[in-house]
Amino acid sequence: MSKATLYLDEAVHNALRIKAAETRQSMSDLVNDALKAALREDLEDISDWKKRKKEKTVSYDELLSQLQADGTI
Repeated sequence: MSKATLYLDEAVHNALRIKAAETRQSMSDLVNDALKAALREDLEDISDWKKRKKEKTVSYDELLSQLQADGTI
């Protein structure tokens, strides 16, 4: 495992310390878990983007016109 120095907002640091104490996990474990979750979400976003890459783009004007025609607005 690598060592890193992080600079956190004071309120975030306090929340992290409290959560670590309440869950009996280290602050490092909590940060690692949060970063892993964020990276997994990025992978999902990239995968979704690749799947939708060839979809037709609709302009904002076209979208408003479609919503009006559908009776949504």
